[in-house]
Formats: sequence, C-alpha cells, structure tokens
Amino acid sequence: MRLVCSLTSPYARKIRVILAEKKLDFELVNDVPWNADTHVPDFNPLGKVPALVADDGRIWFDSPVIAEYLDTTYPAPEMIPADRTTALPVRQSEALADGITDAAVLAFLEQKRPAEQQSADTIARQLGKIERGLAALAQRVSDGDGLNHGQLSVADVAAGCTLAYLDFRFGDIDWRGAHAVLADYAAPLLARSSFQGTIPPA
Repeated sequence: MRLVCSLTSPYARKIRVILAEKKLDFELVNDVPWNADTHVPDFNPLGKVPALVADDGRIWFDSPVIAEYLDTTYPAPEMIPADRTTALPVRQSEALADGITDAAVLAFLEQKRPAEQQSADTIARQLGKIERGLAALAQRVSDGDGLNHGQLSVADVAAGCTLAYLDFRFGDIDWRGAHAVLADYAAPLLARSSFQGTIPPA
C-alpha cells in the first residue's frame, strides 16, 4: 500500500493513525497539494490528500472512505462497528470531528492570505463553527455517543486528530479550558503511540 499525503494534513494523520493501530505496512508518499509540482491530482482529481493506493492498484479517497476500506479489508482491530445501527453514531461523530477540522483548515488558509485580502467575516464564521463543534463533540464524549467507548473507533481517531490540529495551528483556542471533558478524553488518546508517531513537523 502507498499513502499519498502531506505530513501536516489532519485528514492524512487520521489514516496514518489507523494504519499504525492496525499495524499495517505501507509506503508514505509525502506530497503537498499546494506545491506547483504536486502529483496529488494523479491520485485524486480533487487534488486533496490523503489518497491510498491499495495493493491491487485501486485508489481510494478521501479519509472516511479510506478508513472504511481499511476496516473492511483489515478488520482487526475493528474501528467501525460491523452493525450498521451501532456504526451510525460512530460515523456521525467522525463527521463532526472532520467538520471541525474543515472549519479550522479554512480559517487557517484565510489567515495565511495577505492581510488586505483576508475576510474577517469568513474567519469569524469558521471560528464559530469550531466553537459550536467543540461543544457538540464534548457532549458526545460525555454521552458516549459514538465516542469514548473504551475501544478505539474511527471517531476517536478523527476527534484526536482534530484536537491535535487545533493545538498545531490555533494555540490560542483553549479547548481544554473550555471543555474539561475533552481535556480528560484527549490526554490518553493523544499519548497513544499511534498519535505520538504521527506528530506533524513544526
């Protein structure tokens, strides 16, 4: 298997964590989609990472689909419940975490634009999504709604990558102080070797 990704991508990190948890060997192809010489569109016409080239040559994207492919093809340890009814809250929690990440990435990219070209409204709108998303994520952790069941799920991996990405790009967002339940939840999660081994470069 080959994983085409950027080392700073939280979506790619989700897949790297899953691969580590499943103890699967793969070749990492580091490719930044923003670079002029990127080959990412050769693997995903949308020009987004991650993309996974399976052993049979089939290419899978994006991260929720790759996660499902990996869990279907390599089911141990199970990260998406086989029962569809049980899986739905897990997938919704994954979608919530990914949505927070979407907002964070958009805010980060907007803030990278020249100051005179930045949209304060766009940044504020994305930060609002992050704030509401974190509150909802904290509630789902408290309720055990697709998260925090004792067995690591794809939703837990997505949530961990989201919270770590906020630390990486938005150190001024004090999600631990605002949501103690997330701080308690994230501490052992982010200490796992799969997360420690995928920390993005500074």
